[in-house]
Amino acid sequence: MSSQNFKETFKSVGAAFFGVQSDKNRERDFTQGKFSYFIIAGLIAVILFITVLITIVSLVMPS
Repeated sequence: MSSQNFKETFKSVGAAFFGVQSDKNRERDFTQGKFSYFIIAGLIAVILFITVLITIVSLVMPS
């Protein structure tokens, strides 16, 4: 089978990040996914998450 593209990998990382990844997709990720894609997508997801948290806190807290 063909390997996953980065878009599919990023969707899988997002689903796993929120805890809604299906067993079928998880198994597909382990058999077809590229490790480097998961590392890059995971780092992007963490950076986005931290940026959103910082933005929310800075909007809520008084200056």
